[in-house]
Amino acid sequence: MGVVEGLTEFLPISSTGHLILAASLLNFTGEKIKVFEIAIQTGAMFAVIWQYRERLSHTVSGIRTDPIAQRFARNVLIAFIPAVVLGLSLGKIIKAKLFHPVPVATAFIVGGLIILWVESRHRKKFGALDRQGNRRARVETVDDMTAMDALKVGLMQCLALVPGTSRSGSTIIGAMLFGFSRKAATEFSFFLGIPTLMGAGAYSVLKNRELLSVADVPMFVVGLVVSFFAALLCIRWLIRYVSTHDFTPFAWYRIIFGGVVLLTAYLGVVDWKD
Repeated sequence: MGVVEGLTEFLPISSTGHLILAASLLNFTGEKIKVFEIAIQTGAMFAVIWQYRERLSHTVSGIRTDPIAQRFARNVLIAFIPAVVLGLSLGKIIKAKLFHPVPVATAFIVGGLIILWVESRHRKKFGALDRQGNRRARVETVDDMTAMDALKVGLMQCLALVPGTSRSGSTIIGAMLFGFSRKAATEFSFFLGIPTLMGAGAYSVLKNRELLSVADVPMFVVGLVVSFFAALLCIRWLIRYVSTHDFTPFAWYRIIFGGVVLLTAYLGVVDWKD
């Protein structure tokens, strides 16, 4: 489960969706496991902190005096707020109704179709691929963002409350729709994930602490550590990937994978448990 989380968290293919499906296949289910799935996302966020430690350290040290650091911190905070408000308001309903394999697979397919549409639009507007530098992109780097840009991306992140949609996918593809270069969209998605997922993990553990015991510590530690290293590999690969490629392959992966889940569920080939 740690490997699944780390390898899928930052790709536009939905880590939550993959965790739900993997847990179903492994018969690794229950209320405690739902807490575990959210908690191990923190390991992936530590990978972002490590990869961008210099940038984040500069932001913290310059928050009082450096306008760039202040703008960056402000934008992350603005983008973070919508998901907090909607997550606290609708989280219980969404978990009860949508955290199941078939709704997740459906969201996979719909998300894949949206990625294909946005990539087609982006190529027509900004050029064929990022190897051209996307010099015509309105937001070339995260430092070019305005407060309104941050709010728009934050609202797009709210779509990820639906499992299978993908937090990375909704923020990256949404940002590209608003005129971001692929690199700027991808990096801001990394940064936005730090407060969003670490906050969600801490909240879930505290809220459900009566379900947990000391005996669960090894399971959580293994999940966190493995997700950290898997995510670190994924981040470094993805940074290189977006410099010369688009997200079309991930769209087709979502569509095909979601179709396979729906087909096997319909035919009874796989017993996808709730």
